[in-house]
Amino acid sequence: MSLPIRHIARAIVLDPADRVLLIEYVSVHAKGPDGGPLHFWFMPGGGLEPGEDHVTACARELGEEIGRDDATIGPQVASCDGPFHLFKQSRDARERYFVVRLPDDRVDTSRLAETEDNPLVGTRWWTLAELEATDQRIEPAGLAGVVAHLVSGMTPPVSRVLNWHNR
Repeated sequence: MSLPIRHIARAIVLDPADRVLLIEYVSVHAKGPDGGPLHFWFMPGGGLEPGEDHVTACARELGEEIGRDDATIGPQVASCDGPFHLFKQSRDARERYFVVRLPDDRVDTSRLAETEDNPLVGTRWWTLAELEATDQRIEPAGLAGVVAHLVSGMTPPVSRVLNWHNR
């Protein structure tokens, strides 16, 4: 069975302290090591609506999910394509990741739950050290490496290709 293709724009949102903002979700399909539902962390963002390009969709999603209508969308620094099964609706995801540097760490997630059709827990700012050391599931695999480049002041010369975790 082929999965529906979904084009998605997500933001690697960094605050002035170089922390990255992630959203915690609960998978309705996968189980965690304890046998309960798998929890995983993802970047803000979502699917393109008809007529939107990735940058426009990314800006709209940041307004909807974290209340930041003032975000400037930076360059695309990574992508991840392929079947993704953790959300309620499995999809052949074609995700593009853009850098967004905020002037402060202010977020308003009051509308986040109403825009999601997947169970979510909340948001958290992560330092690079926390991202690199965690045993929690961060999607996609390799995100910490992209963030490491960004917080060092470098933009990767080419967009990095990331992959979904296999477990």
